[in-house]
Amino acid sequence: MDRSNKPPGDGTNENASGRRRPREEPAMTRYALILHGGAGARPERNYDREIDNMRAVVEAMKIRLEAGTPALDIAVEATVMLEDSGLYVAGRGASPNLAGAYELDASLMDGATRKAGAVAALQGFRNPVRAARAVMDHTPHVMLAGEGAALFAHDQGLEAIGDEAAWFTHAGKGEDNHPPGTAPDVLAGALAHGTVGCCVLDSAGRLAAATSTAGVFGKMPGRVGDTPIPGAGSWADGHVAVSATGQGEYFIRTAACAQVSWRVAAGAPLDDATRAVIAEIGELGGDGGLIALDHHGNIAHPFNSQGMKRAWLTTDGEIGVEVFG
Repeated sequence: MDRSNKPPGDGTNENASGRRRPREEPAMTRYALILHGGAGARPERNYDREIDNMRAVVEAMKIRLEAGTPALDIAVEATVMLEDSGLYVAGRGASPNLAGAYELDASLMDGATRKAGAVAALQGFRNPVRAARAVMDHTPHVMLAGEGAALFAHDQGLEAIGDEAAWFTHAGKGEDNHPPGTAPDVLAGALAHGTVGCCVLDSAGRLAAATSTAGVFGKMPGRVGDTPIPGAGSWADGHVAVSATGQGEYFIRTAACAQVSWRVAAGAPLDDATRAVIAEIGELGGDGGLIALDHHGNIAHPFNSQGMKRAWLTTDGEIGVEVFG
């Protein structure tokens, strides 16, 4: 029987000398972030504008994370900034499919709740990632596609595109990207199979991921790649947040983003897990890359294309930006 006068649960304990000391509180999670502007960069091309833009996005999101903004909100906000820049093959940077239509895809996932939202082949709206967020928040579904996605976006009051010719910038010209099974020199001036994405760990320990794309150059009308498919183009749970970029058919066939989580859950370090997935994609004949962040704040960004535009914020507050290497 405890005969001490110390009330239970008073927030103290005793050291070896018998002196009472305050109970140590668990350390607050330190936030981190990583984003990408797509794989397929070529060494002979100048990427100063993209580097400056990615750094600016990370700096803006660092302020938001310092203010305690949830990971899912940060992932959406960063992706919107990348979409609106017109520098990447997503959002404003899109090019038309073979029928001349602009079909955009996006998905996002909240690691804390495992909720997901996505749109595929969305036409007529500025930010597909906002539409994906609306699907998550305002429907019982995970994905809406085509005309149904556009009707839903209209009903949600999302911003429509007025003049497509004036809005879209056709980003990614001359990059080393091409549809599956097609050599890059077959399509003159081939555009990127580029994508943008963001993975976030917030100060509450929550993980989230978002991915957005206009798809591969020269795609068939209605073609849908990995980007709007949770598990292939994006993933977030209690272990990791992951976003993919590359030839989406291969990322679908390997469940690329979810596979990273499975490997980490089985004990693999994040870097080993992501590299193993990219190696598997390469063995199948595909190319691209992944960005990933785990619940400890570790980051990984492997790729097997010539380059991958990416930037990050570490748990120590350091910002990095790379295209090659």
